[in-house]
Amino acid sequence: MRIKPISISLSPNTEQDDILLAFKLLLQPWLWKKGASTLALEQEFTQYIGTEYAYSFNSGRSALFAILRSLGLQQGDEVLLQTFTCNAVPNPVLWAGLKPVYVDCREDDFNINPVDLEKKITPKSRVVIIQHTFGLPADMDRIMEICNRRNIILVEDCAHALGATYKGKKVGTFGEAAFFSFSRDKVISCVYGGMATTNDPVLAENLKKFQETVGYPSLCWIAQQLLHPILMNWIILPTYGLLGKYLLIFFQWLHILSKAVHWKEKRGKMPGYFPRRLPNVLAILAFHQFAKLERFNTHRKQIAALYVKELSNTKYKILDTKYQEGNIFLRFPVVHPNAHEIIKKAWSQNLLIGDWYTTPIAPHDTQLDAVGYSMGSCPIAERLAKITLNLPTHIRISQKDAETIAKFLKSVET
Repeated sequence: MRIKPISISLSPNTEQDDILLAFKLLLQPWLWKKGASTLALEQEFTQYIGTEYAYSFNSGRSALFAILRSLGLQQGDEVLLQTFTCNAVPNPVLWAGLKPVYVDCREDDFNINPVDLEKKITPKSRVVIIQHTFGLPADMDRIMEICNRRNIILVEDCAHALGATYKGKKVGTFGEAAFFSFSRDKVISCVYGGMATTNDPVLAENLKKFQETVGYPSLCWIAQQLLHPILMNWIILPTYGLLGKYLLIFFQWLHILSKAVHWKEKRGKMPGYFPRRLPNVLAILAFHQFAKLERFNTHRKQIAALYVKELSNTKYKILDTKYQEGNIFLRFPVVHPNAHEIIKKAWSQNLLIGDWYTTPIAPHDTQLDAVGYSMGSCPIAERLAKITLNLPTHIRISQKDAETIAKFLKSVET
């Protein structure tokens, strides 16, 4: 068994220059909270996405919470969002005093089902959040038509989709607002981080005021994020097959490293470090990654093309990529009746392929009643959660790694 795994997560975007930058910044605490890099990142973001305004926060869910708090909504207003998602989406809805209403997804692209969306709109519906799952843009023409006709605010969840396009236009520019994530396993990463964007000057002013009131995360929390790429790449991953996986748990138990999802979030509650502004030092890391975005996404598409070639004409159901020119393939989803058994077999070989998502609202130990989800309300998402696995496409996955994964999948496809 290989010691260092082929992994879909565990600091996937981090290259050697990112690690060295994090180490350098760890020794410069005067740069941690305030500085010019946060504003520089926001300005660069508006130019790239094509929106007038961008405001950074310490996570994508902080950015979504800021948007919801800035829209002038009333307590108990309904927010429609798709299942086959993470609790990081419904939780900010709950934290803002609003009611999440879950909409089923489509089987062919894992995105929101416009037919079910229309069925679940009520007189109390005010907002719909559209997730571009795995970097595949949702059916924006149909969704915008519904939102315009029913007078509902459209917010885009671009956590998976920085750089993706729909009919030549970047996602994040279709709705009244959008939010992006720079989490540890997203398109670019500064371990924790996010951005809210809009073209609406009134909403922008509200977002700016909200950003100014929430303050920065603690120095301890910032240190956890700076240590993540260092410890993950210099200690944990090189020894993962022997000791590294236990060191990861140990470092998280000691609060030397942060977890991607706090236990409170699995119960619909807000951790104390949300919402906060994006600290300057994490903006430096994000800006450094932002410069690599096009190379990252080009690589993802190349690896996705390899999976298509290798897994076509097998028992695996893969995406029809012919019409998906704007997809950036954050991960490459594959459907198989024995998906979870295959994932376990792969992990035993240190092939850490992905399990987004094993339940309609992830992670698997999220208390569904706490986030307002009722089993049976979104049957397609519930079924897909049982039969979907996803493959890594990030910059540290070589063609050889992808071929190794495809070869393994074909060996266990029966």
